[in-house]
Amino acid sequence: MAYVTDDLSATAQLDPEMRRPLTSSRKVGVAGTQPGVDVKMREITLSPTPVLGNGGQSRLEPNAPVRVYDTSGPYTDTDVEIDIRRGVPRLREAWIDARGDTERLDAFSSRYTRERNGDEGLDRLRFRDIPLPRRAKAGRNVSQMHYARQGIVTPEMEYIAIRENLARANPDADFSQHGGEHFGARLPKEI
Repeated sequence: MAYVTDDLSATAQLDPEMRRPLTSSRKVGVAGTQPGVDVKMREITLSPTPVLGNGGQSRLEPNAPVRVYDTSGPYTDTDVEIDIRRGVPRLREAWIDARGDTERLDAFSSRYTRERNGDEGLDRLRFRDIPLPRRAKAGRNVSQMHYARQGIVTPEMEYIAIRENLARANPDADFSQHGGEHFGARLPKEI
């Protein structure tokens, strides 16, 4: 069996196709009220809708762009530098640090991880700067449910709320053009 001897961790690179902008759309950020909360969404340009007007004349009715949750992450954000060997930016790290209720372990606690890290045959595959795991400080509960029960809105909660509402809180957004059928349900404009 032949083994590849080059150091893959040094030569790994991202395929340029992954960084290519998506057609008819652009990445936009929706800022939250808490520091560092910036939710990236995909704003898709829509074609105009042909409509039959008065007198049988057809016309094109413009459609406002639609925002959707962008699952491409930072890869399609031209403002973010991606180093495949270091991984993507750690979005939540500053938020977790600011709460001060966790601590970083001195080493990996998983026996499996320690064994894999000790295997020199895997050195060529390793990524750089893998952070050590965290744990809650003694007597602390660090779940999002715990914070919510205390009435604390964490940056993670705000991030998810903005993402799930898809910018419906934006006063410039017009969701009335194609209202759809509510089938008797009383749906709030913003959840």
